[in-house]
Order: sequence, then C-alpha cells, then structure tokens
Amino acid sequence: MRLLLASRNVKKLAELRRILDAEDVAGVEVVGLGDVPEFPEAPETGATFEENALAKARDAARATGLPSVADDSGLAVDALNGMPGVLSARWSGGHGDDEANLRLVLAQLSDVPDERRGAAFVCAVALVTPDGAETVLRGEWRGSLVRSPSGANGFGYDPIFRPDGEERTSAELAPEEKDARSHRAQALRSLLPHLRALRG
Repeated sequence: MRLLLASRNVKKLAELRRILDAEDVAGVEVVGLGDVPEFPEAPETGATFEENALAKARDAARATGLPSVADDSGLAVDALNGMPGVLSARWSGGHGDDEANLRLVLAQLSDVPDERRGAAFVCAVALVTPDGAETVLRGEWRGSLVRSPSGANGFGYDPIFRPDGEERTSAELAPEEKDARSHRAQALRSLLPHLRALRG
C-alpha cells in the first residue's frame, strides 16, 4: 500500500518511516509530496492544529487518490498564552525561518523566570482515505524552554525545548530517543492501528 505523507520535509518522512519500521508495520510504502504530481496546496489558515492537518490531508487524498497523512505541529508556550501555536513556523514573519522564530520566542521570554517557562510541543495528525474516511489524532510533549539554544539534532524549536525529566534539549536527543517520546511520534503511533486496518 502506498501512503502519502503530505509534506516536503525529509525529516518528517524519515521519522514516519522509522516509526513504521520500529513498530513492524510491513507493506506500507511512505511517499512524500515530491514523489507525486504537483497539485495546488491550500494555505494553512485553520485556527487549530487539527484543522490545518485535516485540510492538508483532504487536499492530498483528493488530488492523488492515495490514503494521505498530514500533520500540523508547533510550540505552545504557557507564558505566551499558548502561542506561537499554529503560527509556530511563521512566528517571526517569514515561513520556516527556524533561527528567527527561535530568537523571537527567546526574546519574548527574556524576563520570564525559569519556573514559568513551561511549554509543550503539540502535533495533530490526520489520515484521510480516498473514500472520504477521516481520522484526526493528537500528541503532546511537555517541557520547558531553556535560555539559549543547544544541540544540532531536530529542527524548529528543538534547540530550546527541554522535555520534562530531561537535562538535555530535544535537539540533543538521538533520533531514536526523540522518536520514543515526541509529540509527532505519539500522534503517529496512535495512527498505526488505522494504517494496519487500511493495509488489510
């Protein structure tokens, strides 16, 4: 069975493939947007992670006829009332400028004491099949934000996010450690029974 992950992010593709391998889900070939003919992708205008993930998965399934998975994820900072949230990738203005987004969040928290720097990585993942069936699931990874970036693994806000019970940031964790605990891994794992059922 071919499964489309509606993303061009090679790290997300690698993560889903690793999780399927680790959980012994055979017979599923994960492809990305670069592997299918181009189609118009709607902008992410939803007010929630769930809305954005569902819109992306619907577009992909409709355009390709493949069962499609899409995710929307971001950082919810307690002291910023849950922001940047769905705006995480474009918090500093441009889309996907990880460095600028990270610097802006740190600047906004510069006066916030360590004990009030709680945050969570949140991920909503949607599966839409060509027959129109829809499943939306959510994962959340709690932690706190450190004062300066550390670590070279991961992307986005990983270098400033320290998971609860950890001394290291998520950018200092090995990929397999992150896969075991992250918000995206939680959401994708909760999707596995649905993928197994689809595969038949």
